[in-house]
Amino acid sequence: MEVPILVPIDVPLVGDERHKNWAKIVTNVDESLASGWAFEGDFIATGGIQDVPVGSVLLVYGERGARSNPQIEARLLKVNADGTMSHISNAKGRAWARTLRDDVVRLLADEAAVPMTERPWGPELLQYSSEALHEELRRRG
Repeated sequence: MEVPILVPIDVPLVGDERHKNWAKIVTNVDESLASGWAFEGDFIATGGIQDVPVGSVLLVYGERGARSNPQIEARLLKVNADGTMSHISNAKGRAWARTLRDDVVRLLADEAAVPMTERPWGPELLQYSSEALHEELRRRG
């Protein structure tokens, strides 16, 4: 079993911290649903540093404005090997989940289609000297 490479990222706080906000590492999408329940995965804390696997699809949700009529915003991000995040898309309003659903499905399919042997080197190899890496390649033939 391959251990995922973790990188520290600064998970953004979307909306107002007094209102509902959350972030989730999405691992699967139930395409029969058009609400936030369609996105399966683990929740992580917002507004600070978290260690997440490289290549993660991150969904960040937040609300601002009056509690009786909150303005909803959601962002879809992809975690890069260098600890940065690529902004994929965002959505506002009550239809945010359906608006982002197809993009999330596409991102998860793209990630699954790339074999591990063809993925770029991650930061975990930086802990080894060039000589050690060269020796390991020679040993493997």
